[in-house]
Amino acid sequence: ERERERETMAEDETMKEAKKEELTSRDYYFDSYSHFGIHEEMLKDEVRTSQYKRAIEYNRQNIEGKVVLDIGCGTGILSLFCAQVGAKAVYAIDCSDIANYAKKIVAENNYDHVVTVIKGKVEDIDLPVDKVDVIVSEWMGYFLFYESMLDTVIYSRNKWLKPGGVMLPDYLTLNLVAIEDAEYKNEKLNFWDNVYGFSMKCIKDVAISEPLVDVVEDQQICTDKHMLREVKVPDYSVEDCTFTSHFELTATRNDYIHALVAYFDTYFRTGHKENMFSTSPSVQQTHWKQTVFYLDKEITICQGEKLTGTLTCKPNAQNRRDLDITISYKHNGKWQQSSGSMSYKMR
Repeated sequence: ERERERETMAEDETMKEAKKEELTSRDYYFDSYSHFGIHEEMLKDEVRTSQYKRAIEYNRQNIEGKVVLDIGCGTGILSLFCAQVGAKAVYAIDCSDIANYAKKIVAENNYDHVVTVIKGKVEDIDLPVDKVDVIVSEWMGYFLFYESMLDTVIYSRNKWLKPGGVMLPDYLTLNLVAIEDAEYKNEKLNFWDNVYGFSMKCIKDVAISEPLVDVVEDQQICTDKHMLREVKVPDYSVEDCTFTSHFELTATRNDYIHALVAYFDTYFRTGHKENMFSTSPSVQQTHWKQTVFYLDKEITICQGEKLTGTLTCKPNAQNRRDLDITISYKHNGKWQQSSGSMSYKMR
């Protein structure tokens, strides 16, 4: 009897742990944005924050006396910028606990008569207005789409934005280049081929399937860039987040290709003046860095030769904020003919 009791209790505990784990996994995205560190990093990202501020100032004629919706407001910095240029009302939404501090920050800066912070999921919220004039959001994730809030921005646009309303930003591009990176590939990936005389290639196979988010040096780039994807935010749909893009990269010098690198550019085109920022390796770095996809083979390429292929991206079936990415490539060069297909998981 006691044995059965103990077994039942053990099963109950196991179930509780499983549920706790499930909850942690499901809510991790929102929980991670409760911590101050990530907001400090974003606020200190001078490129990101200063260009959003500039875009809001350039859109003064679209914001002054108007109603603004700030999606994923974090500390409320974008809402405060909008209040500064004369917004009639700003509704700032965030699902994480940072919203509680955003309310205090707004009050501390005497803008609580303009900015209303609402804690909750956008999909569960009723705004006190039927429509808004402007939607501002810093929704972009690594590789543009990873852990992004684009689905939520699209939902908000369809539900609340007035016809002809303004979206900040309104246009983005996802770009691809190829790089030489023998040193890092040897250090982090080929290391598993021989660990004190033992093969651990099974770990290498997993490691290479996980794209690396890191700072890439400009001098590593050995091809031109190819635009993989355009995001016209006023017209983009949830279905558009699943896509296949063809690419063609032309070598700018004789070199070896070890990886493909993706980055995005963000444009604000609705203001009195247009402005933008890039997450390219060639300019001042941002907290998004770049996304590196290591290839299974080293490619020997000569100046003027081409690497062609396709990149397929789709949200993961279990969690739409995660991504499943497949890259197929082909090179038919003077010194090497090579082709392959790689599957990557951004988790």
